[in-house]
Amino acid sequence: CKMAKTIKTRTITLETKQGAFSTIFNRFRSEPKKELSDVTLLRSLLSNEKAKILHAIKIKQPNSLYELAKVVGRDFKSVRQDLILLEKFGFIEMIPIHKGKREKLKPVLAMDSLQITIEI
Repeated sequence: CKMAKTIKTRTITLETKQGAFSTIFNRFRSEPKKELSDVTLLRSLLSNEKAKILHAIKIKQPNSLYELAKVVGRDFKSVRQDLILLEKFGFIEMIPIHKGKREKLKPVLAMDSLQITIEI
């Protein structure tokens, strides 16, 4: 008997309030909604650089942040900053891997799909 794969979906809702968008990010259906202070944060979250990172994590499955930075052709520090934001909003998880006395963080996808809703 095969178990059905659970699909993890993240939902972002844009609502108009008094002529401006407010953003509600629902990370997990069971969690309360978190309101973002600005749509600018949403724009930065959905940048081409972060899309490349998510794609590289899915396809290449790098074993460390350094390896991911090499795959996407960017410097380690900027990739790390992008990963912090992606992790904060539940797009990825950082899994600690121990090799000898050293610990590396392996980025893995924490979602299968992203749903964006605009309510006007």
